[in-house]
Amino acid sequence: MRRLCGLLLALLGAVLPPAVAAPPAELRLQAALPVEGMAGGNLSGLARCADGRFWAVSDREDTRLYRLEPGPRAWQAAGEVLRAPPAPPSGLPWALRSGSRLLTPLRGGALDFEGLACDAAGARYLLSESQLAVLRVPPVGAPQWLALPPGWVAAARERGLLRRFNALLEGLALTPDGSRLWLAAEREGRGLIALRRTGEGWQCAAGCVLLAEQAKGRHPLASAEQRHALDFAALSWHAGKLYSLERLEHRLCRRDADSGAVERCWSFAAAALAPERRYASRYGLAEALWLDEQGAWIGLDNGGKANAAGERRPLILQFAAPAGGWNG
Repeated sequence: MRRLCGLLLALLGAVLPPAVAAPPAELRLQAALPVEGMAGGNLSGLARCADGRFWAVSDREDTRLYRLEPGPRAWQAAGEVLRAPPAPPSGLPWALRSGSRLLTPLRGGALDFEGLACDAAGARYLLSESQLAVLRVPPVGAPQWLALPPGWVAAARERGLLRRFNALLEGLALTPDGSRLWLAAEREGRGLIALRRTGEGWQCAAGCVLLAEQAKGRHPLASAEQRHALDFAALSWHAGKLYSLERLEHRLCRRDADSGAVERCWSFAAAALAPERRYASRYGLAEALWLDEQGAWIGLDNGGKANAAGERRPLILQFAAPAGGWNG
């Protein structure tokens, strides 16, 4: 009987068309405001600390951390001097290290800060893509690089991550107590790396790599034939879940923090790709994410380029949380 049921199910699977997943629900835009005072428009990381203040980083500036103040017509950025000590060895092959050094004089920002998070004590954590390192900036005292576990870069590369120049790490998330840390490998392949702090220092969790994939997708305005590598552009932690900003597909997704498996996604394409906010980009410009029970804030790294309305300053898109909350 069991064998007969299996045969029937197999026949049905061969006859019926595969189920088509419903498109993700669109988030409701509350505001789309420019950021005044960030040189070059390179908003690459965004976080709100325990004191309620927003902070941002630029991937073109190694010596500046920005405090943001929201206003009715624009966000105002005020720079805070940042003095990072020399970064530890990255563990990358010579060719990838050399590529980063050669690019620095052209673009600025040797450390290439691409992510930002805060702990409950007010310390800020900055992700350096070029150095594959995380800088901890305490409220008082000198910044220090985290002593990440040896071998984590090799483990990621064995899974196909961290192999493409300028497509290495693009986001980080942190639990409020600072005991768990996730890093996002950007693309080709994209993935999630998990680290945990113990009494012996930082260690790999679940073999370091939660997720590694080489999948492709498409920009919402592209044809079905125009497919590119899927990416991660930022991460955020909220209420026991990990949230990923997925730039190409213009969506953010809730993921299981222990496996990286996607649970649910929401689209921000309607707001980001409104005619007046479009840029000449095939991939998308969303690079910064902060999320809490009230909503989500997505920062666009436009590199000083103007959108269709002529706006050259970076934009922050503010969205309301979905009905029932992010975990509903």
